[in-house]
Amino acid sequence: MQWTVVVPLKPLARAKSRLSDTAPDGLRPRLALAFAEDTVAAALASAAVRDVAVVTDDPLAGRRLAALGARIVGDEPAGGLNAALVHAAAAVRRLRPDGAVAALNADLPALRPSELALVLDAAAAFPRAFLPDAAGIGTTLLTAAPWRELRPAFGAASRGAHLASGAVELAPGAVDSVRQDVDTGDDLRAALALGVGPRTAAEAARLLVPGQPGRRAAQDRPAGAPGGG
Repeated sequence: MQWTVVVPLKPLARAKSRLSDTAPDGLRPRLALAFAEDTVAAALASAAVRDVAVVTDDPLAGRRLAALGARIVGDEPAGGLNAALVHAAAAVRRLRPDGAVAALNADLPALRPSELALVLDAAAAFPRAFLPDAAGIGTTLLTAAPWRELRPAFGAASRGAHLASGAVELAPGAVDSVRQDVDTGDDLRAALALGVGPRTAAEAARLLVPGQPGRRAAQDRPAGAPGGG
């Protein structure tokens, strides 16, 4: 099964406020964009992904992510994360009504194409499925099979909300890169330890983070991506 991955991204100026203990105000928007770029690049390189749609109203993010090959969908409802995902899923299904859709967080800078493919292949067995985040409280991926509604319930304690909605929880397995989203400084350090994409590595190098920014192994770096810096 081939998937359309929908990635929501809020305006960069308002992104990643919980990184304030790690990154200054001027760097947080740059980090948020780098996270999104590395996430989208890895998703586009995954064998299970047909295309990626990013729902955002941020002009800079829209230009940069479109340059990677993503389709940009405007956040017309402006009603928050779940409304944006419902809107984007409807937009992509107007073009492909029988398509499988997956909502993916924009802050997965360590995402590996092969691990995303493993998760999506497992999700194909269910009408709706989700993957919990590394903390076991939230959700990083929610899927809907063809002709099924996405019904997103992202937010605080979204793992429980998605379980209650009837979505099947996928066994985490060896897919840490698909679970490690970044909201806090500790999350960023965990992502760096896994090995992040080149754009995040370049921005994280500006921070006083213990250790060197991780680098994705060359064999699992999206095609055409530059080396880490």
